[in-house]
Amino acid sequence: MSKSIPARLKPHLPPHKSSATRVISVFAACCCSSSSATYHHDPAVVGYSQEDVALPSRILELFSSWSVKHSKVYVTPKEKVRRYEVFRQNLKHIVETNRRNGSYWLGLNQFADVAHEEFKAGYLGLSTGLAGAGGRPRAPTTAFRYEAAVDLPWEVDWRKKGAVTPVKNQGRCGSCWAFSTVAAVEGINQMVTGRLESLSEQELMDCDSTLDHGCGGGLMDFAYAYIVGNQGIHTDADYPYLMEEGDCKEKQPHSKVVTISGYEDVPENSEVSLLKALAHQPVSVGIAAGSRDFQFYKGGVFEGTCGTQLDHALTAVGYGSSNGHDYIVMKNSWGGGWGEQGYFRIKRGTGRPEGVCDIYRIASYPTKNNGTGWGWGA
Repeated sequence: MSKSIPARLKPHLPPHKSSATRVISVFAACCCSSSSATYHHDPAVVGYSQEDVALPSRILELFSSWSVKHSKVYVTPKEKVRRYEVFRQNLKHIVETNRRNGSYWLGLNQFADVAHEEFKAGYLGLSTGLAGAGGRPRAPTTAFRYEAAVDLPWEVDWRKKGAVTPVKNQGRCGSCWAFSTVAAVEGINQMVTGRLESLSEQELMDCDSTLDHGCGGGLMDFAYAYIVGNQGIHTDADYPYLMEEGDCKEKQPHSKVVTISGYEDVPENSEVSLLKALAHQPVSVGIAAGSRDFQFYKGGVFEGTCGTQLDHALTAVGYGSSNGHDYIVMKNSWGGGWGEQGYFRIKRGTGRPEGVCDIYRIASYPTKNNGTGWGWGA
């Protein structure tokens, strides 16, 4: 019989409560049995060796090999020089952060030649300002169906239960809100119908334009409302992603759509509430991701530095504990080369109501009745 959280449900899972917590497997095959210090200095993980950063000539060689690996092509020599300088400064930050031997580490990724302000402008797209002075849209009901939940499992991983599609890549477009929405809908649809289907972020980009703004940002609740009002969302195969906004396409004959019944908000600033919801289904979450540490996160349990405002959306797909660190695991939309094969673990149980990077401030999930499954285009 599996271990459960006591009925009183403490704000975070007690680490090392039993042998079960000591053997919790690491999400996304992260292999955290070794010390974090090992990962901080493993070239295969962080993308550089100590010798690479010892001399300017070695840094230049590292930049060249990194450029080839990521298929970087610079139009002019001047642009290449500028990008090298950005790369050098980013590498310096990564090296200095990893020398602290904290609970997480950074590494060279596809953003290594991207200045931080450029990164924030191009890849973060949660727009809480769209909701007006209230800071977030409100679900049509204030109900939280998991409020009375007790005896939650010590760990949850919706990927292992077949409710999570492979990691996707939003590209240089502030469409994280669409990916967060779609991942949560993919999850609840699989749980109700038994079928895991990759759904269309592009449809939300093109058609959900009343309050959301494509690459210009959006909010998950508005996207859920669109799916409900539109009586479903197409599959990615029928409406593929373009990494840019396009014209809204009408439903095609015989095209499959996935429906939801509605959506609900998780009570704000409540770790307990998020865990209750996450124990039952994947959840859309907004975080303050506008920091260089988040830009270059490679692995471990993240506990800061964070951004100054909610500006990015991910999907929470599990929680657990590893090496004394309690965490929530998130699916990101920056491809498998970022983070832990596209995933991100963030520390929980800090005692702060809003959580690390404000992860408990804005979270929501779709609802789906057993009678609402597949539909077909008109």
